[in-house]
Amino acid sequence: MANILYGVNGEGAGHSSRAREVLTHLKECGHTIHVASFDRGLKNLASDFNVTEIFGLRLAFVQNRVRYGRTLIKNLVMLPRAARSVRKLNHLARQWKIQLVITDFEPVSCHTGHKLGLPVLSIDNQHCLTYGEISYPRKYRKDARAAKMVTRLMTPRADQYLVTSFFIPRAKNKRTFFVPPILRKEVLQAIPAERDFVLVYVTSPAVEVIDILKEIRQSFICYGFNREGRDGNLWFKKPSQEGFLNDLIEARAVVANSGFSLISEALHLGKPYLAWPVKRQFEQVFNAYYIRETGYGAYWDDLTKENIESFLFNLDLYRENLAQYPRNDNSALFAKLDEFIGKHSG
Repeated sequence: MANILYGVNGEGAGHSSRAREVLTHLKECGHTIHVASFDRGLKNLASDFNVTEIFGLRLAFVQNRVRYGRTLIKNLVMLPRAARSVRKLNHLARQWKIQLVITDFEPVSCHTGHKLGLPVLSIDNQHCLTYGEISYPRKYRKDARAAKMVTRLMTPRADQYLVTSFFIPRAKNKRTFFVPPILRKEVLQAIPAERDFVLVYVTSPAVEVIDILKEIRQSFICYGFNREGRDGNLWFKKPSQEGFLNDLIEARAVVANSGFSLISEALHLGKPYLAWPVKRQFEQVFNAYYIRETGYGAYWDDLTKENIESFLFNLDLYRENLAQYPRNDNSALFAKLDEFIGKHSG
């Protein structure tokens, strides 16, 4: 059995959600796992796994837009803490006698792996941008270059990349393998239903959307607005993993920012998706673009009454396309993971 360091990006809930499934698999296989994470990753995983807190990069959001100036300042002031975190994890990895490193878009653990000469396996969706044969609108070329640069810097020179994607592009090199999205067991076991409401989710409160939704003859359940209670055709709810999943299972469609985890779960459950990407975050633009290209939903840079009504009008078309969506479990990724560990832990 292997002694593994697993780095988990703590920005948002998506990384820790999929890491939990991989960690559970590793634990069931008898491996010893030491997790390194921060923020949401630390909070979501600490109760069930051995988690060490490390420094993590954080994005600054204002009105559904990434603010790179604020993000830069926010992280620059934390550089001394980042350096201490790297030294700490290097020391702990030696103490734990780590044999290999797995990283979910988490750079400190990747750095530790390279520093100690250990095999490094990357598991994430972001490397689709760098190692997949993909396309995107020409107007986003500048943002794409920036996103690719950041992706390469986060977890460079891994021995292997397992890249999750809701569509499967051709890999650019022999170290990269594309696999279906990692899904929570609750999603895999869910039986989708359809009630007369649309699920709305925003990464940061977007007050301008509220007035638009009020004009549409449709009920909406809304998360992410820092509000609770009913307001006409809108029902605002507080954050709740269980409550949100139940609403996702029963929604007739989804209107949301285009984070990879929510898209993956919605498509698996057969929910048409109106993708509204966080501005200046190319990964979300990329996800939204492929939602439209695959015919699983719509993509708009800005939400308007007309855009939402057009999406709702075409739900039957999106459902027809979603009927062909491949609903896979996590076995393909687990097989590649077990193969990598077997090769590098002997």
